[in-house]
Amino acid sequence: MAQAVVHGKAQSVPSPEPAFLAADVGGTHARIGLVSPHPDGRRPVTVLEYRRYACAEWPSLTAVLKDFVAQLSAGTHVDHCAVASAGYVLGDAIVNDNLPWPVSIRDIRESLGISRLAVINDFEAVAYATQFMTQADTVPVIESSAPQVAGPVLVMGPGTGLGSAVLLPGKPHATVLATEAGQISLAPGNELEIDILRWLARDRAYVSYEHALSGPGLLNLYNAICALRGATPSLRLPADVTRNAVERTDAAAVEALNVFCGLLGSFVGDLVMLYGARGGVYLAGGILPQIRDLLLSSTFAERYFNKGVMRPFLQQVPVRLMEHGQLGVIGAAGLYLDGQHAH
Repeated sequence: MAQAVVHGKAQSVPSPEPAFLAADVGGTHARIGLVSPHPDGRRPVTVLEYRRYACAEWPSLTAVLKDFVAQLSAGTHVDHCAVASAGYVLGDAIVNDNLPWPVSIRDIRESLGISRLAVINDFEAVAYATQFMTQADTVPVIESSAPQVAGPVLVMGPGTGLGSAVLLPGKPHATVLATEAGQISLAPGNELEIDILRWLARDRAYVSYEHALSGPGLLNLYNAICALRGATPSLRLPADVTRNAVERTDAAAVEALNVFCGLLGSFVGDLVMLYGARGGVYLAGGILPQIRDLLLSSTFAERYFNKGVMRPFLQQVPVRLMEHGQLGVIGAAGLYLDGQHAH
């Protein structure tokens, strides 16, 4: 099973309180839930209360969590917390360049009076939660006529960064493999993408997929295309590029998003082959739901299947788009409970 990094006196706490905090913290939003165990096979927890916070509006994760706790019903006490976040734990800190502020584990525990805090990879949490989704919760991007088979499930998505994890079905609990696939070297698939890679490599020694397939990456693609086309970039934020592409009011933005979708299709196909993801693919992240129609009409599928002799294999692997929503909160809580069972 996926292992959380747990801070606290584990030996004196044999099981979680009936209700505990679960947080899904990204570079843009922090999603916080009060959850209670509900391991009935359909879902690990019941979400009792839930709020989403814009990270830029708060000075720290501690402040976000304190605000959430302050709004709980009188008498509600929480003593445990599971935090899903990108990055890794180094001493007292969660280290992640995409978070808007440093995160101190000690500060959270002391400020909220929490005796036990688990830190879990954010895409591990989302991948874990896909076990409890239904097809109605998703939108098909690539459908397959092949029967659904048990096997590794790939979950990946661009947002502030580029996250990826693999769910490995098993008993009594699934195992989740966290990956740093977003840091793989960017592989261009046509002449334009070769030119973009060359442009991106002007001021960095290494170009990863995250430099193209993320919010900042989309802006990189837009700026590269403007430079290659001899145009002056007028858009400053990834959201501006997305909006102008969807509304088709800026030619460079439209082209950037088309390149984005093509690279994404190629990358997803590579990861499916790498992990043998017969169980399917779920696309997550903050960007894709906003560009759903463009994604469906893009070269995503063409590039996904363009893998030579592996095309028949990929034709058996469905790809679906999902909304992030509460999945990270549910997954963080579920992984935390699995960890509790293991101790």
